[in-house]
Amino acid sequence: MDAPEPETPFAAVSAQTSRFQRMYQSYLDKSTPFVAYRWIATGAIFLAFGLRIVFAGGWYIVAYSLGIYLLNLFLAFISPKFDPSLDSDTDMEDGVPAGQSSLPTSNDQEFKPFVRRLPEFKFWHAATRAVTLAFCCSWSEIFNLPVFWPVLVVYWLILVFLTMRRQIQSMIKYRYVPWDFGKAKYAKNAN
Repeated sequence: MDAPEPETPFAAVSAQTSRFQRMYQSYLDKSTPFVAYRWIATGAIFLAFGLRIVFAGGWYIVAYSLGIYLLNLFLAFISPKFDPSLDSDTDMEDGVPAGQSSLPTSNDQEFKPFVRRLPEFKFWHAATRAVTLAFCCSWSEIFNLPVFWPVLVVYWLILVFLTMRRQIQSMIKYRYVPWDFGKAKYAKNAN
């Protein structure tokens, strides 16, 4: 049984768009367990974009924008959803006085797992879309704005240094490791 034909052109376009969205979501759902393959594919697209920028000699503003966006995604990926440093800024949070850590300090206290602000799959999906969009933009002369690229590189490196320094200090202070990927959980359960 085929679906009835839509009555208006808008309905026909809407039906096709819905069909493509369902198909796209289906492929995303099927790719979920293949973490390494997803990141390898994203790395390949990123490498193609990098080679395009180097050999074409332009589109530095596109590369800079991509770098800022990926840095923002990475910071959200390694940041906890519930940041203890933000809790200590308030007077009382869940009955814990300001200045006192809500993280467990001994084995008999409650374990609070690391919950990311941006989950791995959403990080991968947003990064892949951004790199693909940047790669497509590098083929249009509209986005090839004349800029002095060394200034952009220095500014981006300063930005990375300042933001990562703050993030690393917070990670050391509260002893959380964001890139564990749950391996310790499986090792604990095996014993």
